[in-house]
Amino acid sequence: MSDRPLFESVEGLRGTGKSTVAPMLAAARKAVLVPTVPVFYQSLRREIDLRDNVEARMSFYLSALFTAVDEIQRYLAAGIPVVVESYFARCLANHHALGARLGVTLPPDLPQPVTYLLFCTEKERLRRLAERDKPISRWDVLGEDAAGRITTAYALFPMHRVDTTGLEPEQVVQAILATDTQGAQRHADAEPVGAHPHLLPPVPLRAEGAHIP
Repeated sequence: MSDRPLFESVEGLRGTGKSTVAPMLAAARKAVLVPTVPVFYQSLRREIDLRDNVEARMSFYLSALFTAVDEIQRYLAAGIPVVVESYFARCLANHHALGARLGVTLPPDLPQPVTYLLFCTEKERLRRLAERDKPISRWDVLGEDAAGRITTAYALFPMHRVDTTGLEPEQVVQAILATDTQGAQRHADAEPVGAHPHLLPPVPLRAEGAHIP
């Protein structure tokens, strides 16, 4: 068993439980929940999200992530475990599914998290989204149109799959805690997904079904 502090990321489509589960997992692990869009990025984030340029948006979120990496590395160097709600996988999978043409090779020395891909039945995911009381951005709408392509893009990254269908958030956290973070599968569905975390090839801007204005 490694003595290194645990670094974990919670990924998945909208409505699969990321934003609820991530802070609960951090509390259970006695870890720090590091925002991957730092606070001082938030005002610019709102402006970027109003624009149509998917490459500009992708570059903005990559910048935010690389900035967050500095904080993540400081905590890990101090022996403090870290949890994030999404990491580079979400940024790359979402934006390439939405038509970004940037080919990105991530530095091999980036902190590599143990990653959990939350998923549920489409019926349940849509029900959860319908029950949300929060604004829906145009990028959220585009993301829903591209949900299948995002799921396909996620498959390029190594992840442990955790089915949240019919589970309360506390049960999802318990399923994650039951996953052997060294790679073995215990009670959660921890099937590794993909094998190339550092490279995601570009897809054409006008990929079939894309709706980028």
